[in-house]
Amino acid sequence: MSGNSSSLKLAVACGGTGGHVIPGVATATVLRDRGHAVSLWMTGKDVETRAMGDWPGEIHSVPALGFPSSLSIQALKAAYKMWRASRMCRTMMAKEQPDALLAMGSYASSAPVFAARGLHLPYVLHEANVIPGRAISFLAKRAAAVACSFEETRHYMPGIDLVMTGMPLRHALHDASADHVYADRNRDLFTVLVMGGSGGAHALNNIASEALCALVKEGYMIHIAHLTGTADETWVRERYQAAGVQAEVRAFDTDMARQYRTADLAICRAGASTCAELSVFALPALLVPYPYASRDHQTINARALEKSGAADVVPESDLSADWLKAYIAECIKNPRRLARLSASMKARTAGSSAERLADLVEHCARQGTHRHD
Repeated sequence: MSGNSSSLKLAVACGGTGGHVIPGVATATVLRDRGHAVSLWMTGKDVETRAMGDWPGEIHSVPALGFPSSLSIQALKAAYKMWRASRMCRTMMAKEQPDALLAMGSYASSAPVFAARGLHLPYVLHEANVIPGRAISFLAKRAAAVACSFEETRHYMPGIDLVMTGMPLRHALHDASADHVYADRNRDLFTVLVMGGSGGAHALNNIASEALCALVKEGYMIHIAHLTGTADETWVRERYQAAGVQAEVRAFDTDMARQYRTADLAICRAGASTCAELSVFALPALLVPYPYASRDHQTINARALEKSGAADVVPESDLSADWLKAYIAECIKNPRRLARLSASMKARTAGSSAERLADLVEHCARQGTHRHD
C-alpha cells in the first residue's frame, strides 16, 4: 500500500475498445488530477492508443484474447493466454502494489482483476451498458464495488449492490455541456446530426442520406451533419453532392461538443458512450440500435432511454427512407415534442460521472477491503 494516506496508487484496466478506454481514461485523469499515482493497464491494441490521447502517466501492456461463447480450440487458446496474462499482471502488480484497481469491463479487464484477487487487492468494476457483459457478471461477486451507467442494470444483476455513477465522459466534453441549453437554439435552420460510427452503420448511413436528400428536395430547410465512419464517407458525400444538397460529411469529428451543441436532432446508434453524451447535451435522438451487438445490448440501452421519455427508438429492420423522412418532418413541425425529449434526456444526468466513479474508487482504496467468497 502507498505510504501517504492522502495520496494513493491506483490501477485502471480499460483496454479493448474505445468504449472502455475513453471512460477509463476520463476517470483516471480525475484521479491523477487529485494527486494520485495512476497507471493504465491495456492490451496494446492500436485503437487504445488513439482513444487514450496524450495520457501522461504509466501504461502497462498485457495482451489478452476474448473468449468464444462455446468450447473450442480457440477458447482453449484464449484461456491459456488469459492464464499467462494473469501471471504477468500479478508479477507486475506485486511490484507496483496499487491500493485498488478500477476495471472498466470487457475481456481486457479480466487478467488485471485476477491478479488483484490473487494479491488480495480491492477492485472496482464499471458496467457501461444496461445489460452486463460476461466479464462483469463473472467478476462482480468478489468486487469491492460495482458501478453502473444505467439504473436498469439492477434488473440484470440481482444480489449485487450496484452504485449508480453514470458513464464517465472526456473532461472537455462534459465541461462543454455545462452551460448548454437546448431551448436556446436558432430554429430558422433545423440541424440533423447523423452518427453512423466506425462499424456496422452502412444501412443507417444509406437510409438517412436518402431521407434527408428527399426532405431538402421537398423544400425543408435542413442543415445536415453526417459522420459516416471511414468506409462510407466518400459515397455518402457524393450522394449529397449529386442531389445538390449542402451537407457536412466527415468520417469522424474530433469536436463532438460543437456537433452536439448545434444539432436539433440526432439519428444514431445506442452505444453506452453515445447515450451518455446525448444525455449531457440534452439532445433529442432517434436511436437505431446496431442489431448485431453482443447480447443485443444497444437495443436494451435504447429502450431504457425510450422508457424515460428521452429518445425514440426504431429497429434497423423497421427503418426505411420513407419512414425516416416522415419522422424528421414531424420533428420539424413539432418543436414542443423535441423540447420534451430534451428535458427528459437532461434529467438522466447529474454532475460528472467521472468524478463520482473516482470518488468510489478512492473510497474502496482507503477502506482496503476485498470481498471473499
